[in-house]
Amino acid sequence: MAAVPHPFTFRDYRFYWAARLSSTIAQTSMVVVIGWEVYDIARRSGMGVNDAAFRLGLIGICQFLPLALLTLVVGWVADRVDRRFIVRSTALLEAACAAALAALAYHQSTSLPALFAVAALLGVARAFANPAFGALAPNLVPREVLPTAIAVSSVSWQTGAIVGPALGGYLYAVGATIPFAFATILFLIVFAMLMLIRPVPRTAIAAAPPIQQMIDGARFVRRNRIVLGAISLDLFAVLLGGATAMLPVYARDILHVGATGLGNLRAAPAVGSALTAILLGWSPLRTHVGVKMLCAVAVFGLATVGFGLSRWVPLSMLCLAVLGSADMISVFVRQSLIQINTPNAMRGRVGAISSLFISGSNELGEAESGLLAALIGAVPAVVLGGLGAIGVTIAWSLLFPELRRARNFDPPTLEPQEEQRP
Repeated sequence: MAAVPHPFTFRDYRFYWAARLSSTIAQTSMVVVIGWEVYDIARRSGMGVNDAAFRLGLIGICQFLPLALLTLVVGWVADRVDRRFIVRSTALLEAACAAALAALAYHQSTSLPALFAVAALLGVARAFANPAFGALAPNLVPREVLPTAIAVSSVSWQTGAIVGPALGGYLYAVGATIPFAFATILFLIVFAMLMLIRPVPRTAIAAAPPIQQMIDGARFVRRNRIVLGAISLDLFAVLLGGATAMLPVYARDILHVGATGLGNLRAAPAVGSALTAILLGWSPLRTHVGVKMLCAVAVFGLATVGFGLSRWVPLSMLCLAVLGSADMISVFVRQSLIQINTPNAMRGRVGAISSLFISGSNELGEAESGLLAALIGAVPAVVLGGLGAIGVTIAWSLLFPELRRARNFDPPTLEPQEEQRP
């Protein structure tokens, strides 16, 4: 049997990988600073810990609403419009958002309404970028290389998620303007990298009214039990186990490590994820993938409980690293199952729905954590969320036996022959 080539042997994939790395560093560095500023401004204005934590949840709502409203549209666009054009345009929009925050910080006029408005615009950018980015990757490598490409792509994302939060915290400690100016430059680099990717093959979509094409994506997800189970498992597990939303609370008022410590806490899950992604890139999972995904989600919940109860910074960092490692295994299996079980002509629309579920788990998870923390406190909210993630794992193993039975990543059928377009 011939050896499967490494994804980096493909020129356009290398540019894609570099663009994703730069984009993730910029995004995560902004996220950690925006979260800190929202919580810090709220506390300095006289709000209590619980009320300020609720403001963190509102940031999640601001980012989620655009995606919820645009899901069907952005998926259709990702299947009808050149995916390179979409991701280039969103990189420019994110650069504009970062530049606006840099200007506000320079003039010392940053406010909660301004942060919420920029968060909403970033939500619009992510709504269009995520399905297009996800649907673009399978066009850059052969099918047999795709599982490894997903793992290697995750290395870029997780590396950026390690560097970005820590760098954002360190740069913010030097000056409030610097992290946003740095993010602006990185987004422009992302745009340049994406400009270097050559035209990719596109698959013709059957003639139908646009609204019907949008609905077809939702129908495909509903009828494909493996895709539906994998997407919804992530939604509910991370929705309940969103410990990272409460990190500003832990950094400022529980662990007392400040903005720099917050960057380290935000980076800890990514350290675990990156190490696991490197291992998966070297030796991808190939057998009993469904059971391994379910076990990883259960470990994610246990690590969340451990972090919620910890008062010792090294133990908290360890729990977050384990949490990130488990999440990486789940992401690897889920993305591989979704990409391989979805025809290319449908990947944009299915990717948009997947992005909605992922954003629902992340941004709505922040809102849920913020609201629950406002009612019962940050620590009980995190612990209950971790227990909830474990409960979801048990429930999904029973509701979606197809996940338990998924042995490997072999697709059930070959997808139709692609029609080449310029």
